[in-house]
Amino acid sequence: MIESQAPAPPGSAQSWDGPQGDAGSALRLPVRQDTGRFLVLAGVFVCAACGLVYELELVALAAYLMGDSVAQTSVVLSVMVFAMGIGSLAAKRLRRHAAAGFGAVEAALALVGGCSAMALYAVFAWTGDWGGVWASGPRTLLVAFSLATGLLIGAEVPLLMELIQRIRRQDAGGAVADLSAADYVGALVGGLAFPFLLLPLLGQLTGALITGAVNAVVGGALVLGLFRQDLTPRARRLLVVANVCVLAVLGSAAVLVDDFERAARRAMYGPDVRVALHTDVQEVLLTGGRDGRPLNLFLDGRLRVSGRDELRYHEALAHPAMHGPHDRVLVLGGGDGLAVREVLRHRGVRRVDVVELDAGVVRLARHDPALSALNGHALDDPRVRVTTADAFDWLRGAPPAAYDVIVSDLPHPGITASTKLYSQEFYGLARRTLAPDGRLVVHGGAVAHRPRDFWTVDATLRAAGFRTAAYRVRGRQAGFAAGPDRSPVRTAHAHRDWGFVLAARHRPPEPRLDPSGPHVRTLTDASLAADARAAERTRVRGLTPSTLLHPRYSD
Repeated sequence: MIESQAPAPPGSAQSWDGPQGDAGSALRLPVRQDTGRFLVLAGVFVCAACGLVYELELVALAAYLMGDSVAQTSVVLSVMVFAMGIGSLAAKRLRRHAAAGFGAVEAALALVGGCSAMALYAVFAWTGDWGGVWASGPRTLLVAFSLATGLLIGAEVPLLMELIQRIRRQDAGGAVADLSAADYVGALVGGLAFPFLLLPLLGQLTGALITGAVNAVVGGALVLGLFRQDLTPRARRLLVVANVCVLAVLGSAAVLVDDFERAARRAMYGPDVRVALHTDVQEVLLTGGRDGRPLNLFLDGRLRVSGRDELRYHEALAHPAMHGPHDRVLVLGGGDGLAVREVLRHRGVRRVDVVELDAGVVRLARHDPALSALNGHALDDPRVRVTTADAFDWLRGAPPAAYDVIVSDLPHPGITASTKLYSQEFYGLARRTLAPDGRLVVHGGAVAHRPRDFWTVDATLRAAGFRTAAYRVRGRQAGFAAGPDRSPVRTAHAHRDWGFVLAARHRPPEPRLDPSGPHVRTLTDASLAADARAAERTRVRGLTPSTLLHPRYSD
């Protein structure tokens, strides 16, 4: 280390201005120089952790509110990184007042980052259905928060560099190395704390508010405690008032966060929200299901089950695939138990294996009175075995030719987390697991609204070695959102059909009902034939199959 009285080595920075522009001046600190440097680096560590939490919070909100897609994540990250560069350049003007500037930046960052989740959620809940000029309002606000957060994070490092050099001069490379090490380690801690601590224990809103409070306390304490002598009395008073106001806003919001969430849910889902919980995987919400009102199941804000017409969907999903041998059945997804209910109506079913990622959905399907009544307590049948696992990973270890029927009841492929479950590799694993004369049925989304996605599913199944037949059925309203965008219930696009692809290993399958099977209320052989012809008229030719490394589905 080079003390402040020593001349700077050749090639090092020569003009780190002190409070009065004197490159050789050193601050009078209330602690020793080594302790002061340690405290600054500790502040860098905490601020970096908070900054990454804000970044991940915005990415999570982009996925939750506006679609779980690579595009949304890329927009947030690219805008934020761009803004960090602009913020670093802008902070050069504050170097002569580095302590006051850093204190103001941290107070602003704590307020913007801490309140970002609540502000975005509020805008989406209360104005997301306005349409017109405001149709892209939530997305615009998301970009604005990404820009503001990035600008403030980018301004931190130049100011901290100035402050640490004022404590004790060292060559520029060494100072950058020390600051970078503290910054990167802090980012690691923040990146791990968000998914494993803040999100599961506190949720998105409270986690962001507490992170903002920590940011404000550490930033304010560092400046007011360590660099107090570098501030004018007026600057000290303003900084104290600013931090107190920020903490008051964040604290008040934290106290009211539960009431806020309930009000926002009522705004989005109506007054009949009965169950709302966060599992390890997603937000699960139930509305209705009592006093004659239909039950609706939402997963991460997307309508997954509509009690008004789920029967039509699940009968169309399960029964055509059950025409043939069906002793052993595998259901991928379907943790709500409704596809299993239809499978168990067929005589001769000896075993049903369900592979569901979210154990919380399975618990709800077993124990919620309305949902368990709707699925006929199917998951409690002794022939049913439920495994909590990712379907792709589970299929990799599944025995070959183990199942006569595979029912793929999974979210739409436009949702990033589901894209791999509609890939050529995934269907190759499913083909290996299927008996030679077995059948696989896949829900491919809305045919009329997203024909390219639907026919990409068909092309991908064919590329994996399947022979296929497509069909679609109509419903009264969207039991499954045909895309990743989350919309309020009252304004959700009513995609009024569901598309399915029936696949077999060797012979082209024909969508038909088992003549010896149970009575099906919403389908007949004639209607299935008409549904197949209707789907064929929408065929998009020349599509490339989707793979793990090159997904082809739109988001």
